[in-house]
Amino acid sequence: MNNLTPFVSHSLFDELFRDTNPSYFIKPLHGDPLPSQLKIDVKETPTEFTVKADIPGANKENINVDIEGSVVSIHAHIDQVDSECKDEKTLRTERYYGEISRSFQLANEIDEQASKAHYENGVLTLNLTKKQTKTGKRIEIA
Repeated sequence: MNNLTPFVSHSLFDELFRDTNPSYFIKPLHGDPLPSQLKIDVKETPTEFTVKADIPGANKENINVDIEGSVVSIHAHIDQVDSECKDEKTLRTERYYGEISRSFQLANEIDEQASKAHYENGVLTLNLTKKQTKTGKRIEIA
């Protein structure tokens, strides 16, 4: 009968020594996957919605916002720019690239003409003006 403890997997070994010398155990990696979904904050006033969406690494030319009634769609293309130097090699790259999008519905229809968008420091800010709703007219029954 064998009383020896089986060998522990290599990944557990890496975990044990991760904090002592983390750069030694880093394996080459090129491009982490995009986040599964854009992170947004939505605030409402009586006249508008303010939406802030985190889109780090995107150029504003590569961001599209579409509004159809009360549905807002944000689509962005993010490019990773790699640089090569003659005397160095990349050990790890955690920046991502690709397409990311999100659609959501608000409580009111949006006036596309009066709405504004601004992109700065990786944050897209949308000021979405609510459409003025027409009040219903009561019909007299004859």
